[in-house]
Amino acid sequence: MMNIIETEELHGPQTYQKFPVVIVRGSRAEVWDDKDNLYIDCMGGYGVAIVGHCNPEVVAAIKGQAERLITCHGSLYNDARAEFLEKLTSCTPKGLDAAFLSNSGAEANEVSIKLAKKFTGKKGIIAMKGAFHGKTAGALSATWSKKYKDPFEPLLQSIKHVEFGSLGELEAAIDDDTGAVLLEPIQGEGGIIMPPPDYLKGVREICDRRGILMMVDEVQTGLGRTGKMWAIENWGVVPDVLTSAKGLAGGVPIGATIARREILHSLKKGEQTSTFGGNPLSCAAGTATLDYIVKNDLPGQAVSKGSFFLEQLRALVGRHRIGREARGLGLMLALEMRVDIQNILLNALKERVLFTYSGRTVVRLLPPLVITEEQIRSVMQVLDKVVSSEEMKQPG
Repeated sequence: MMNIIETEELHGPQTYQKFPVVIVRGSRAEVWDDKDNLYIDCMGGYGVAIVGHCNPEVVAAIKGQAERLITCHGSLYNDARAEFLEKLTSCTPKGLDAAFLSNSGAEANEVSIKLAKKFTGKKGIIAMKGAFHGKTAGALSATWSKKYKDPFEPLLQSIKHVEFGSLGELEAAIDDDTGAVLLEPIQGEGGIIMPPPDYLKGVREICDRRGILMMVDEVQTGLGRTGKMWAIENWGVVPDVLTSAKGLAGGVPIGATIARREILHSLKKGEQTSTFGGNPLSCAAGTATLDYIVKNDLPGQAVSKGSFFLEQLRALVGRHRIGREARGLGLMLALEMRVDIQNILLNALKERVLFTYSGRTVVRLLPPLVITEEQIRSVMQVLDKVVSSEEMKQPG
């Protein structure tokens, strides 16, 4: 009988950058492999494990709902869905009072693209260089990276890209057929790239003045990760459309496109539906997740823990000549190196810490918001060790 890795390699796709480890269970900010080795998880399922792996309150909600009703199509009303919609819209920036529920961040962004076209009657959308919005056709069209896009062209032709952070480029790109601007408040896949201080307010002002929608992708930045429930709130800006997914249901697949009611209701019957979107299981998990985030002030925890983490990362950069920069907000952090980080990630794995990446030189850290300071200290000891080891291999 083949082992787990061989089985996945044989029967699964060849589309993931796989780490040589089999993860079989998790709790809070820790996971265990099939040999019962414990790892501190700073990958967090690419930001999914917001409330921690197997959060007991989310698990209880899933169990309770699974015993009552698992699936209920959107053509029928459902109590779990209604409760989640009410909870979700109570947690979003003022005025975003209606949501379409789907199954992923990419789907949520697909819906935002359709909303922009339907509500404004215009085809054009402006996205950002460095952006990542998903790998389905519409979301991929708004994504920047050519390595993701080139094999699948032609994609949507009505999306332009401008420099993230440049209000001048944005203003110049707007024409009579522009209906919306789509952007991440902080670019995740692009390398945890922060916006200039007044940029997002400037985007809001331009959108208001030119009569176009401001749509923010909070799939990775949302749900307390940056120290606010939604990252856009760090700059005091309210968008017209906001997308969420990843940790929104504590690890169960879900997506949400949240908008002003008149925008969402511009979609008429049959124009956007989903077989699994808004299913009772995901909605029950989502309600429990939002309750846990608010009750335990996870945004506040992200501020304090993230400040400590970033301080330690910056100190590490100061100690090592191959370190370039540490940056981020809350517990959305990056350690940029002057060298390829592949060995750093693999050696950290051997030391029982999981990281992910943003390109060849950026270690990306998206730990559960329930990570402890003691665990952060352990992570930093490992990082210091593996960076020191890699530094010794470098010339000069």
